Amino acid sequence: MSTIVAERLFDGPIAEEYNLLHIICPAAADISQRIGEFVGHWKESNALDSIEILEIGCGTGFTTKQLLRHSPNSRLTGIDNAPDMLEQAAVNLNSAISENFVSLLEVDALSHLQATPSASLDVVASAYAIHNFLDGYREQVLHEIYRVLKPGGLFVNGDRYAVDNSLEHLRLTQAEAREYCQVFTKMQRPDLLAEWIVHLFSDESPDHIMRLQPALQSMQTIGFQAVTLHYRQGVNALISGTK
Repeated sequence: MSTIVAERLFDGPIAEEYNLLHIICPAAADISQRIGEFVGHWKESNALDSIEILEIGCGTGFTTKQLLRHSPNSRLTGIDNAPDMLEQAAVNLNSAISENFVSLLEVDALSHLQATPSASLDVVASAYAIHNFLDGYREQVLHEIYRVLKPGGLFVNGDRYAVDNSLEHLRLTQAEAREYCQVFTKMQRPDLLAEWIVHLFSDESPDHIMRLQPALQSMQTIGFQAVTLHYRQGVNALISGTK
């Protein structure tokens, strides 16, 4: 299996004002909260006092805060290959970093996972990152996630999963583009409108798009158990699997 170079899709204006995602896509904040709650419930149900968490694509630290809130006393490593995003995360997570609950690393997901010992992590979590990966790179990342999890460990992903019905997915994508236009036109930010529309084209490209049922099947083929869709609103979904 050949290695595919990681892309860097978040820099410049789109990274500097990434907080606007929660305006153009309110579901993103909801998914982040659901991830934190899900991991917290998993920790409690397994009677674990502290867990080791890897967050793939930690961005500005929004989901990281939810994970820390619902899984206190745990250790979290947040990775991202976008320095502009990590700079914001360092500010937003300053207290947790100072108390050694969080460490942030500028590295792409596959490189970090390949350097991580097998069966060393309790949880791998991600929000709106994995859909940005090219198909081949994403497949390698999922294999590595499975390898680095401890037996019984959890992978949870809140992300953009395309609707399997292509016509329905097209309708949702068109509605999303219209919402971008309305929000950024009202803000008088044509620069950000252009950035997010270009990013949407990237999400929808054949080499990036991540459809739900093939994604679930891929996880099962890799070896994940109890692969489950827990929540879905349009293209926003929360799924999990265990080792």
